[in-house]
Order: sequence, then C-alpha cells, then structure tokens
Amino acid sequence: MLVQIEEDRHWWFATRTRAILALLDKYVGEGKQGRRVLDVGAGAGNMMHQLGQYGDIVGLEYNPKPIPVAQARGFDVRQGSATDIPFPDGSFDLVALLDTVEHIPDEKAVFAETLRVAKPGGHLIVTVPALMWLWSQNDVVNLHQRRYKARELRTKLQAAGWRVPYCGYNFTAIFPLSAGMIVGRRVLGKEPEQASPHFDDDAYQVEMQPASPWLNTVLETVGKGEVAVLRRVELPIGTSVIAVAQKPG
Repeated sequence: MLVQIEEDRHWWFATRTRAILALLDKYVGEGKQGRRVLDVGAGAGNMMHQLGQYGDIVGLEYNPKPIPVAQARGFDVRQGSATDIPFPDGSFDLVALLDTVEHIPDEKAVFAETLRVAKPGGHLIVTVPALMWLWSQNDVVNLHQRRYKARELRTKLQAAGWRVPYCGYNFTAIFPLSAGMIVGRRVLGKEPEQASPHFDDDAYQVEMQPASPWLNTVLETVGKGEVAVLRRVELPIGTSVIAVAQKPG
C-alpha cells in the first residue's frame, strides 16, 4: 500500500491521479517489469510514489525550492531543465510531463527532449490545463505560458515525432461549475489568494485551494465515475487535457 501525502486526499489531485493511472494501466501495463521512469517537473515528488509503480523512478525539477522536500520524502529528484534533460538518449520506458510544459516558453524543446530520452516504443503521459478562455489567477501564480485545446496538444506532440493513441479532456463532469466559477471570479474581480514559490519566499509549491470535507468527498466521488468513462473514450471538454503518446519503434 502506498503511503499517502496531503495531495492524495485533495479531490483535484485524487481525480487526476486516478485518470493518469487508468491510462497508464491501459497503454503501458501494470507492474515495474524492469522499466525506468522519468518524472519531468517532479516538484516535491507529489506523483513519484504513484509513478514508481511502473518502474524505477527519478525526478527532474528546475526550481530548487521543492527539491529538498522531495528528497526528504525519499525520492531521487535532481535539478535540471526540461529543455535540456541530463540523461542519454533512450534512457526511459516512461516519461511523465504532468502539468509542467505549460510553464515553459519553449514547448517544442520539451516535447523533443522527452522524445529523445524515451526508449523506442516508450511512452509519455502528459497533463496540461485546458482552454485559454479559462485563464485565471491560478495560471498567474503558477507562471503559466498557455493553456491547451486537446487537438492542439495532439498536433504538437505529433509534430515532435510522438504517436498519440489518446488525447482528451479531464474534469468533464464538473466543467460547467468550474468554468462558471472561473469566469464569475474574473468578472467580479474576486480571485482567491494563493501562496506561490514564484512570489512567496516560504512557499515551495502553489497552495491548493481548499475544499470542505463533504465537498471534497462529493467531488472525489464524481471524479471516480468520470475516470471509469475516460479510460474507454476521449472526453470532449474539461478543464484539463490528458494525453498518452508513444515513441515510434
């Protein structure tokens, strides 16, 4: 049984994790089987205990602030850039790019570098925020460069040389509520304040927006149902995009 961290209990992270694991089980296969995994943009190692189910894992993180937290959790996280990954060609069976590439100006270099370090036949799992019209204060405090449409992400991955067997949306069931809240806050000028490592000396990651226990339970339950559908079909709309790509060979 995996040891939980705080993020595992938050409905948003729990739903994203279930979606990621469902697609990895489908396209990569369960178990380690001698595989190697690279988590690009590993941060404080929030997903490394989950991704570690698929192989021996190492993390790469550009910002030095969360790295000591990840190392204190027992994870091998090294400082480095996603546009110049410090590993040889064909080193990894699985590369994870989870809510990372939207932070980086040169997205083409990120997709090219992840392709380079993947083994022939190896996989890439990507999550990104969806739809530029949903831009909010959360994007600002995260220093995001962009949000994506699903077809846009698919096209950019393919242009880099990846095959893309799956690319669809996530957080579909709550999309009307989320989109309405984001637009409403923007119109009213009442964006929530969030601690961010880019603006606050004491923060090592962007602060999660809290939910009451009952609301957290409801939203997590909705997420479980959605993931059961997402595993079978690409969902048509949502606040996040999730894709699985494979290196030819």
